[in-house]
Amino acid sequence: MPLERITVDPGRMGGLPCIRDTRVTATAVLGQLAAGRSVDDVLSDYPYLEREDVLAALEFAAAAVSERELPIRPAAA
Repeated sequence: MPLERITVDPGRMGGLPCIRDTRVTATAVLGQLAAGRSVDDVLSDYPYLEREDVLAALEFAAAAVSERELPIRPAAA
C-alpha cells in the first residue's frame, strides 16, 4: 500500500508527514510537482527516494483533500 511510505514522527520535521522516515516531507515533494517539475526531476533532487515514494505523496495529498472542504474561488463567468 503506497500510504505505508508516508510516516509521521512528532520528533522529525515538526511532525509533518515524511517519506519513509526520511527528512523529506510529502509537502516538499508535492511543492516541486506543483511547480512543474517532473517525477524524474524530483528523483534527481532526492536520489534516495523511489518513484513509488513520489506517487505515495500524490496519493497522500489526494486523500487529504478529500477529507475536508477547501475554499475555491468560483469559476470566472
